[in-house]
Amino acid sequence: MKKIVLFFGLFLALTSCIKNNPDPSWIYIEKWQLIENPDLIGIAGVPTHNITNAWVYVNGETIGVFELPVKIPVLISGSAKIQITPAILNNGISATKKIYPFLEPFILQTELIQNETLVINPTTQYFSSVKFNIENFEGASYVVTEGPSSTVIANTSNDPLILDPSINELKFLRLDLSTSNDRWIASTEFNLSSINMPLPKGKEVYLELDYYNTNQVTSGLIGISSTNQTNNPNVRLNPQNDNEVRWKKIYIDLREVVSGMTTADYYEFSFDALLDDGASSGFICLDNIKAVYF
Repeated sequence: MKKIVLFFGLFLALTSCIKNNPDPSWIYIEKWQLIENPDLIGIAGVPTHNITNAWVYVNGETIGVFELPVKIPVLISGSAKIQITPAILNNGISATKKIYPFLEPFILQTELIQNETLVINPTTQYFSSVKFNIENFEGASYVVTEGPSSTVIANTSNDPLILDPSINELKFLRLDLSTSNDRWIASTEFNLSSINMPLPKGKEVYLELDYYNTNQVTSGLIGISSTNQTNNPNVRLNPQNDNEVRWKKIYIDLREVVSGMTTADYYEFSFDALLDDGASSGFICLDNIKAVYF
């Protein structure tokens, strides 16, 4: 008899929970689209992106962070303000999702209806105050130069098997490694084109980079003053399999690195690649090297 009473009590509790929870409204969010901001002070270059995630808010309440596309149930109906904020994989690490500070949120005032799905195609753009230093390898000369210990010289390429019109304009930088020429050491020299990178200390700073590689390469940041320079290697780009190689984009967080170089007056990017162990050859393609900061 006690078992019957207990079962009946559980049944009443479950029934009450179902009745007290209304049917949800649904929000389906498509993948991000990065558009150009006509009010941007500088030039943002080719609008490539790898904005994979979003923080979602409804009427000011945090719903969660999601990989897009996603379908979300929301226990809200009627008038609603939806804010979708762009988020990236910080330093390419899937477990580290971060709101990208340079991109505007997508905001929509709309109506949510129970048991119906609202489809949203979010767009974002750089804030108009964002600053850039960009090398896209489209000019007759470019700012990436090899160091004296490099055994490989990189050159621009327009190989149609690699060129992607959505990422590259007409050219990209390519270098080939072999057993006899197995080391590439290079850096940018924006200062030679009268465009120093006086990156702000204590504020958000990122390197955006498009890459296509079958050999590892490590990016770094060089802090330069009137008396010395310091190179801080920070993120390694892992090689891709030959049969799966494609263009990828990474967002490299430089805030702490820049702030740690207390005496630096300006900065340059560095690149270091050694032929992978056990490999007889490998190649690396880079494009849209972009410092992004306020």
